[in-house]
Amino acid sequence: MSPSLGWSIRARDSWAGWMAVGAFALWPTLSALAWVVPLPAALNRVGSQEIRYSDGSAAWLSLSADEQWRVPIPVSEVDPAYVEALLQIEDSRFWIHPGVDPIAVARAAVQNLRRGEVISGASTLTMQVARMSEPRPRTLPSKALDALRALQMELRRPKEETLATYLALAPYGRNIQGVEAASLWMFGHTSTDLSPAEIATLLAIPQDPNDRFPSPRNRARLTLARDAIARRLWSEPTLSSVLDTPVPTEFAAVPREIPHAASWINALGTPGSAGSSQARVVRTTLDRGVQRVASRTLAGASAELHLRGIHNGAILVAEHATGRLRALAGLDGMSKWPGAQIAPFGEPRSPGSTLKPVLYALAIDRGLIRPASLVADVPAHYRSYSPENYDHQWSGMVRMDEALSRSLNVPFVNLLSKFGVESFLGTLRAAGSRHLSPVPGTYGLSAIVGGVEITPIELAQLFMAIAEDGRLRPITVREDQRPSAAIRLYSAGAAWLTRDTLRLRDRPDFPSRSKLASIPQRIHWKTGTSFGNRDAWAVGSGTRYTVVVWLGNFDQTPAAGLIGADVAAPLLFDTLEGLQDGPPSNSTGDDLPPDEVGYVSACALSGEAAGAGCPQARVLALAGRAPRTACPLHVTALVDPATGQRVGPGCAPDSTTSGTFVAWPANVARYLGDRLMAEPTLPAWSPRCGMSTTGGPRVLTPGENQRIMLIPGMRTSDQEVALEADGEGELVWYVDGKLLARGPAGERQWWTPEAGAHTLTVMDASGATASRALAVHGRSP
Repeated sequence: MSPSLGWSIRARDSWAGWMAVGAFALWPTLSALAWVVPLPAALNRVGSQEIRYSDGSAAWLSLSADEQWRVPIPVSEVDPAYVEALLQIEDSRFWIHPGVDPIAVARAAVQNLRRGEVISGASTLTMQVARMSEPRPRTLPSKALDALRALQMELRRPKEETLATYLALAPYGRNIQGVEAASLWMFGHTSTDLSPAEIATLLAIPQDPNDRFPSPRNRARLTLARDAIARRLWSEPTLSSVLDTPVPTEFAAVPREIPHAASWINALGTPGSAGSSQARVVRTTLDRGVQRVASRTLAGASAELHLRGIHNGAILVAEHATGRLRALAGLDGMSKWPGAQIAPFGEPRSPGSTLKPVLYALAIDRGLIRPASLVADVPAHYRSYSPENYDHQWSGMVRMDEALSRSLNVPFVNLLSKFGVESFLGTLRAAGSRHLSPVPGTYGLSAIVGGVEITPIELAQLFMAIAEDGRLRPITVREDQRPSAAIRLYSAGAAWLTRDTLRLRDRPDFPSRSKLASIPQRIHWKTGTSFGNRDAWAVGSGTRYTVVVWLGNFDQTPAAGLIGADVAAPLLFDTLEGLQDGPPSNSTGDDLPPDEVGYVSACALSGEAAGAGCPQARVLALAGRAPRTACPLHVTALVDPATGQRVGPGCAPDSTTSGTFVAWPANVARYLGDRLMAEPTLPAWSPRCGMSTTGGPRVLTPGENQRIMLIPGMRTSDQEVALEADGEGELVWYVDGKLLARGPAGERQWWTPEAGAHTLTVMDASGATASRALAVHGRSP
């Protein structure tokens, strides 16, 4: 050994020893500084928001706050084959080195000295993360700073977190960072499942992103680099498949399919995820196929809707058995119309008539109605509120199921008066309606015809309960949301009777074009139109899904075409038809009634409990929830067969017949339809019954034990009770001791009833009297 060489070795060993001693001495100081000096702020950059469908595919990607496409995700969600290849190519000792790899540094030094130029940088993944978080010129001092930062990160962060940060920040050209964003932009899918060619491409670009990102001018450079990496990773036949695959030369369309849903989900708040770069990957319950059906349906109607002055809308699809949202589609989220970017799903709007089925089911449960109950549909007045039907027509008396299928307003306003406004609103709040004022008295009877505001989400929940035998499951949209326990909103029987009524197709809101379409029989639905034509609704359910359609304008501009049956119902049927939700149209279905629903004996006309004179029929009803009052319409009277006129015991001819007749409430007859007018009505009194020969007056009408029922919402002045008596001379009438009227015997008088017990007295000219006790049921307005 030459003296000079020996001196060099001794000098090298001496310097190495001194360096080791110095490093050992400085280590406590360096360690303390590592905990005092803050880590680079860029390690905690907020990433882009990625929203995924339930199958894991991407539905939406947004720019980060610093205008980068960056999607940090947990290492466990990246294809393991990619992670393994990354470590093999970039940092094979990643899991064991302290941030700087001494072996790689020594190897790089030797290689660089031999070649006389820098051909190897010895940067570990941790050092690359340091450089990406604090970009600096590529100089030797910068490399030293990267090494110090890498040592600091190793002391303060787990290895897995550093690897996740690399996966989030690796540069791919332009403003695309991270393997997830790159995979979405280049291949149109997430990084969960990558092919070998995709893996090699994703490894090649970050080594020189400006000269290798997908573009025609970079094709050759990217191909050369990708193939070199492939040869290091694989042998045949995988290698050949990679070499035969063309590299991408352009970025694919980034997933942006659900702009309104993304806005609404983002407003709900997104959970944090693994990785220090604050991942914003939201895994939703949205179904890609269902979403595309809803989006196509709304997009297909867009042009016509805009022509009709309708610029905002939504279609919502939920799986009613689980409460999972499967589609959230908005109308033209990128258009210029006012409010086009507003997510409509959580916006409170007037629901029109869509709450009527909810009251219908609740009233059945309370025993207030049956589907066959005959109720008044005549002008009604509640102080300053006088409800009207949409077509400004009156039916006189209608069955309750017909009132629902025809969406008549007055019968439901009357029903809400009996049920109680606050009780009804309390049920809506319990069902999740969060936009109702808690102050009692805020709302009135108009609540049932659109006088409150609810959101499409809230309306969906109410209808999902009808489809699910009365069980309400709160809606969920994120996979990490724990499903809430179902609550009982209606009985199974009331829900089934409501579905049965809503399945009727011979009704005004059944689109005529759908009569020829393959719509399943099991669909039940309701439409609604708000006052002033500002909102159009359609909501319905099949065997699996509940669909809500809302159309309107967020600037509250009305439109003549905003009618639920005309514009919203066709979209509802198109969506349900596209989903093929239920048995085919030629099937009877299998929605059998629960045990608590069955046929009961009732009055064939009124649907109530049959009285002595009622013709009887079998009607569907909820067991144990029958209305508490008997039929008030039928009365029995004596008739002179020769004249067909009514007679009494004191003026009857030798031969009489007893008949059953319908005593319609006052001022109802004028509104009755032909069918009800055909019912036998109470005949007029015979003239021979105008005078008494028994020595005193006798009350003929009202009859003994006749029940007088006040019709809710109808002025008592329109429900006058006829008073008739026979006697001699002038008759004077008193009610509760107060003078009511006077007139000749046989002349009909009229009394405006009031709820409660009353005593009716008639007195003739001789002072003889007759009295009758009366009971008037109901509430006086």
